[in-house]
Amino acid sequence: MAAQLGAAVTVVDCDGLGGASVLTDCVPSKTLIATAEVKTTFDSSYQELGITLGGPDAENGIGVDLGKVNRRVKRLALAQSHDITASVTRAGARVLRGKGLLQPQRAADGSREVVVRAADGSEERLTADAVLLATGGHPREIPDAKPDGERILNWTQVYDLDELPEELIVVGSGVTGAEFAGAYQALGSRVTLVSSRERVLPGEDPDAAAVLEDVFRRRGMNVMSRSRAASAERVGDRVEVTLSDGRVITGSHCLMAVGAVPNTEGIGLAEAGVRLKDSGHVWTDKVSRTTAPGVYAAGDCTGVFALASVAAMQGRIAMYHFLGETVAPLSLKTVSANIFTDPEIATVGYSQAEVDEGRIDAWTVKLPLLRNPRAKMQGVRDGFVKLFCRPGTGIVVGGVVVSPRASELIHPISIAVDNNLTVEQIANAFTVYPSLSGSIAEVARQLHTRKAAQD
Repeated sequence: MAAQLGAAVTVVDCDGLGGASVLTDCVPSKTLIATAEVKTTFDSSYQELGITLGGPDAENGIGVDLGKVNRRVKRLALAQSHDITASVTRAGARVLRGKGLLQPQRAADGSREVVVRAADGSEERLTADAVLLATGGHPREIPDAKPDGERILNWTQVYDLDELPEELIVVGSGVTGAEFAGAYQALGSRVTLVSSRERVLPGEDPDAAAVLEDVFRRRGMNVMSRSRAASAERVGDRVEVTLSDGRVITGSHCLMAVGAVPNTEGIGLAEAGVRLKDSGHVWTDKVSRTTAPGVYAAGDCTGVFALASVAAMQGRIAMYHFLGETVAPLSLKTVSANIFTDPEIATVGYSQAEVDEGRIDAWTVKLPLLRNPRAKMQGVRDGFVKLFCRPGTGIVVGGVVVSPRASELIHPISIAVDNNLTVEQIANAFTVYPSLSGSIAEVARQLHTRKAAQD
């Protein structure tokens, strides 16, 4: 730091820089522990997770029982749903199964009526002072690539597979497509990722997307950029995907991951005065109100930000507003998001695109994980930490983390963005050595040094 600030510095050492911590104690011991952790985790959980040892189809002696994996996935999903239902019920809410239809007229007292139609055809009429729409979405389909649930699949049908696809074509390189492509490649499928854009994850940080695409290609994935799928059809036990330029690619299975459509049709919204966007999403203001009095909306049906955390916040804001509580409008600049690829990609606050386009004046520093000692111990070669801060004040306004468990590492940056902390404050907070979070502090120190040089 003294040298960075302009001092002439000389270091005298006899054993090697870093001392005992680096040479004989902390670093070597934690490197050994990193190997032990992987083996311990594997030994204690591989059978439950559906991993198999040996067998003719196992790569390097390790394979996967996809049927067992998917049965566990569906079991855990159902258990989580039951837990939520129990929690809601304990809180005093009633759970009624069926499809709701919002009635067009309000009563004289301002209340609204919802008709609930059950699966057996029976109906029940509910009267409410406020209605919260949280209807979600469903997979978008290409007219000439209709999923059949066997060989051509959408992202709700993949969990019915009993055997690992030998050759999987994934159409769509957004978050869903990238996550499934990476997962199935890791499980042992030969994956072709069809991307209509120049790179994978076109809406994400370009540096992060470049790292992930490089990892995908290096691990053997066939990434087809600027290739738009026009159709997909079954030919025997194969699937043929025809691209818009006439090329045809084949695989044993095809996963269509081309976005989602909001569930807003056929539930009486337009008739009740709820304004819909051209995309079919419900228009809402910053406190989750729709254009129909007494009707709020939250989650994927609004198209605001397809994240469970945002949906939950929209719902809380709606209910606080309706009940007359003090409420702050939804601010997307404090939302942290994560893409569960390997490595993970986590973001919060302003983006690189917004900085490049001049929508915010910010300094940027990016530090590769290759320089992080903990990453070296764990064999992590791909990834980085990037921070954005305001030039004058040094206030942190955004960040990107590409690493294993980036979803955990983004939290301190989220706290900084949410509380207007400065790079100096981040730099001066202690971090554990060695740790991946140490890179966050190091990036903050570099930004603080730059700020100090400007002052």
